[in-house]
Amino acid sequence: MELQSLPMSIESTLPATPRFASEVRTTAVLAAPLVAGHVSTGMIGFVDSVIAGHHGTATLASVAVGTALFWLPMMIPMGTLMSLPPAVSELDGAGRRHEVGALFRQGLWLAALLGVLLFGFLSLLVLALEPMGIAPEIRPGAEAFLHGIRWGVPGLTLYLTMRYLSDGLHWTLPTMLLGFGGLLVLVPLGYAFTYGVGGLPEMGAGGLGIASAIMMWAQALAFAFYLWRAKRFADLELFAHFDRPHGPTLRNLLRTGLPIGVTVTMEGGLFIATALLIGRLGEVPAAAHQIAINVSALCFMVPMGIAEATTVRIGHALGRNDGQALRRAAFAGYTIVLATQALSAIVLLAGNEFVVGFYTGDAAVASLAASLLLYAAAFQFPDGVQVLSAGALRGLRDTRVPMVLAALAYWGIGMPVGAGLGLWLGWGPRGMWVGLICGLSVAALLLCTRFWRSSRKLS
Repeated sequence: MELQSLPMSIESTLPATPRFASEVRTTAVLAAPLVAGHVSTGMIGFVDSVIAGHHGTATLASVAVGTALFWLPMMIPMGTLMSLPPAVSELDGAGRRHEVGALFRQGLWLAALLGVLLFGFLSLLVLALEPMGIAPEIRPGAEAFLHGIRWGVPGLTLYLTMRYLSDGLHWTLPTMLLGFGGLLVLVPLGYAFTYGVGGLPEMGAGGLGIASAIMMWAQALAFAFYLWRAKRFADLELFAHFDRPHGPTLRNLLRTGLPIGVTVTMEGGLFIATALLIGRLGEVPAAAHQIAINVSALCFMVPMGIAEATTVRIGHALGRNDGQALRRAAFAGYTIVLATQALSAIVLLAGNEFVVGFYTGDAAVASLAASLLLYAAAFQFPDGVQVLSAGALRGLRDTRVPMVLAALAYWGIGMPVGAGLGLWLGWGPRGMWVGLICGLSVAALLLCTRFWRSSRKLS
């Protein structure tokens, strides 16, 4: 659908107060379970970090590097599958709900393919730890973590496909429930495998990787059972038919999804590459960065959930050919994100030392991590604006230009600034975090501008 087909003028984009308030409520209700689900995902890193941190500084540093190396390539399939929510929502809004089941089954084929490819990639990635310059004391644990967690990748990609289907149909409660359900699996297994409980060998970082893989498959199987049995989805006949891979449908998903995947990887890669570069500095900087980045990731789950809700609302309005509703959805998303990011910044500024105390008793690690959280507070607003803008653009199916803008912001500005200050000028982890602030700020400006320029084309 061409954006120009939506009938509206710039003057009509400012929504009436009652309708705007209603849109804010609708977006908030839709986003709340998504936020909770993302928080539960972020809690996986929290659980891993807490268990690893109390097991030892070397274990925490190993998990930091292993987690970075896992999530960097994982962002490609994760972002690619993000093409499903706006596609499903647009079909639903256009009165073509009967086509959703076939699209979902093609999404499963795509997820399976991406999962297998990523499994193979992670199997080879461990060979790159030494050439990357990762400290020798960190490498064995990071390798064990990757060997364990890679088995969960196909389960995770299938889970994401089912989750994105449900989210696209405005039903986000399963995302929250299954997210926290996964934690109920991870906490006892992670502790048992890491420390060696009940006759199990003490596996350290490798045990956390295995526990995470088991949790991913448990979530996928539980979501599949729910979709199979739920009356809400019965009319879609999701599992009633076996469809062979359909080339045109898969190409359409990839055409929209791959730029999203690259964009997500550009942002996440900035954080992950920062972690890998800090890993060259030794155990204490790597462990402190892992703590700070995990706390920052938990804060990021809030605007990310709101952005996904905004994507669905904009996609639904696009399917109905309702330009005014589309703009209201965007305004509502920005309003909510600015409010939540203000709260996150206050918490990080006022409670940084208290939060760090949950992770470690090492005074050197705690001191550095607490200082890094002050930098995290500084990028809360640009981080929220950029992720909301990216979500709004996904709702418009505008994904290619944002990919280029993200590359420029994160890798043309953020990484050079961080590496220059952190490594060449000797600022250490603090310099790398200044780079994060610069990259996110430029991304927020570029992506927000792109969305509003795209909106002006609606006439």
